[in-house]
Amino acid sequence: MHNTLLLAIVVTVALAFDFTNGFHDTANAIAPTIATGALKPRTAVALSSLFNLVGAFLSLKVAATIASALVAQNLVTLPVIFAGLIGAIAWNVTTWYFAIPSSSSHALIGGVIGAMVVLAGGHAVLWGGLISKVIIPAGLAPLVALVAAGVAVFAARRLTAKVDHDTSTWGFRVGQIGSSSLLSIAHGTNDAQKTMGVVTLALIANGTIASNSSTPAWVVVCCAVAIAMGTFFGGWRIIRTMGHGFTHLTPQQGFAAQIASSAVILTSSHLGLPLSTTHVATGSIIGVGAATPQQPVRWRLVADVAMAWVITLPAAGLFGAFSYYVAHLIGGTYGVAVLAIVAAAYVTLLVRRSRRHAINATNVNDLWGESLAPPEAATVVAA
Repeated sequence: MHNTLLLAIVVTVALAFDFTNGFHDTANAIAPTIATGALKPRTAVALSSLFNLVGAFLSLKVAATIASALVAQNLVTLPVIFAGLIGAIAWNVTTWYFAIPSSSSHALIGGVIGAMVVLAGGHAVLWGGLISKVIIPAGLAPLVALVAAGVAVFAARRLTAKVDHDTSTWGFRVGQIGSSSLLSIAHGTNDAQKTMGVVTLALIANGTIASNSSTPAWVVVCCAVAIAMGTFFGGWRIIRTMGHGFTHLTPQQGFAAQIASSAVILTSSHLGLPLSTTHVATGSIIGVGAATPQQPVRWRLVADVAMAWVITLPAAGLFGAFSYYVAHLIGGTYGVAVLAIVAAAYVTLLVRRSRRHAINATNVNDLWGESLAPPEAATVVAA
């Protein structure tokens, strides 16, 4: 059944989620580059935004997985997709507020599945696809990235053992410009595709395109621009957590972590797996820290973040389920509109509280300045 107004609302909210995805996940690509001084924050963010845009056009395999392998296409409705997106945005903004590098991908998938279960029950979820393409990779990806990053930093140390410290440091900082760009491309090939898949699912649910259709070109362009813009505005709170929270990064470690993350994410995009780029980037940073005994990893923070990873899928699912229930209770397009207003108010509240906390954190470098605050000051800002 066609509903042009509702479809327009759903697509708009999907692009808003895509923006929060880029905003939330900026740290994945650039936190090590900023932390080691390889690039100034504004330059790093602008470069990452550009390469996220490029990466979004390189593959559609992940978009196809989201559109066809997780929920039954013939049962999906526009209110379900809308509620799933609202759940994902609510979780994204909440974890951003608390500076937790959680998974935007799992938030989106969890939100849609939660709403779908309320609509049609558990049989509407393709559990085999969810387990094989989301849950298993979610467990393996950070471990693979951790090992790969550890091997990479060990190899980097061996290869530069006879190079003087200043030359080595300069070389790895230059290398980080390339590795950060590659990681941004990888992020675009995976994360931008997820919103493309959801918009494609919405078009199918509305009868605009046929089942199992490929993603339209205009959807690719819009989603690519949205995630690039989100990246450009940058989630500075999470950048601090990723750049300084887990361990103190050197240029050598930053380069190794970004190369390892790029390899894992590009491989998953080639296989059509909607991987959590946050899990991968965090695993790589932990891996280079674990491989450098003189720069210990803050394992308590790792444990806290890992717990956030575990609860993201079900928590976003609950957000999505509740959102669908409320929208359905009100009914029709009116229910969707009311829920959109409530979600916008919630996001606005957290953004304002974040700004107020940032202003109250005296003696800390300006959030939009040319350098980021040291770890102890960052803790004040993120509190």
